[in-house]
Amino acid sequence: MNSSTTLSRRSFLIGSAGLAGLSLAGCATTAQQPIEPTISDYYMQMYGPRPDEQFPVPAVDLRAMNPNYWRTVVPDPTGERPGTIVVNTAQRYLYLVGDDGTAMRYGVGIGREGFAWSGRAEIAAKKKWPTWTPPAEMIARQPEIEPYRNGMPPSLENPLGARAMYIYQDGRDTLYRLHGTSDPRSIGMAVSSGCVRLINQDVIDLYQRVPTGTPVVVV
Repeated sequence: MNSSTTLSRRSFLIGSAGLAGLSLAGCATTAQQPIEPTISDYYMQMYGPRPDEQFPVPAVDLRAMNPNYWRTVVPDPTGERPGTIVVNTAQRYLYLVGDDGTAMRYGVGIGREGFAWSGRAEIAAKKKWPTWTPPAEMIARQPEIEPYRNGMPPSLENPLGARAMYIYQDGRDTLYRLHGTSDPRSIGMAVSSGCVRLINQDVIDLYQRVPTGTPVVVV
C-alpha cells in the first residue's frame, strides 16, 4: 500500500468519524428540547384572562390541566332531562344536559374520599365573588382556618373563586357548592371537602347558563 493510499484511507476514516459525531450531536440536541403541545386559539380564548371581572381573572395555564378536562360539547351520556346538571364523581366530569342530545362537559375537582356527597338536589342560590364561610366541622378539622369563622371576603385567593352555586336538598342547605378555583392542577383530582370545583373560566360559563332551581344530580 503506497503512502497516498494510506493518507486517503485515513482521511476517509477521520471524515466518517466527524460525520458520525455530528449526527449523534444532532440527536442529542433534539432529545434535550421537549416539544410543547400546540394549543388551539379556540382554547386559548376560552381559558384566556377575564379582565372585566370584579377581581381580574388571569389566563389558565393549560399546560397544568389535563386536556380531557377542557370544556367541550359531547353526546349526552346521562339520560337526564335538558337543563339538568349531572356530576359524575368517578369520571371527574360535570355535564349540563342540552335539549339536542348533547351536553356541555366540564372537568371538575371533587371531594376527598369520606367527604364526597351524592344525591338529587337543586341550585337554590347563586353568587358572584362569594364570601367563604367554613362550617364549624371544617374548622374543627383545620384549626388554621379559624380566622375565617365569620367569613373570608371575596378575592382570587377565596376558596370559592369567582362564582358559587349553592346546593339544597328538600329545602335544606347541603353545605356543598359548585364553585370556582384558580388552581388548574386540582381539576380531575379529589381535593376539596365535598364541594365540586371548576376552573374560574368554566364556573363563570356555567353560572350564566343555569338559573336558580336547576336540578343537580351527583353520582
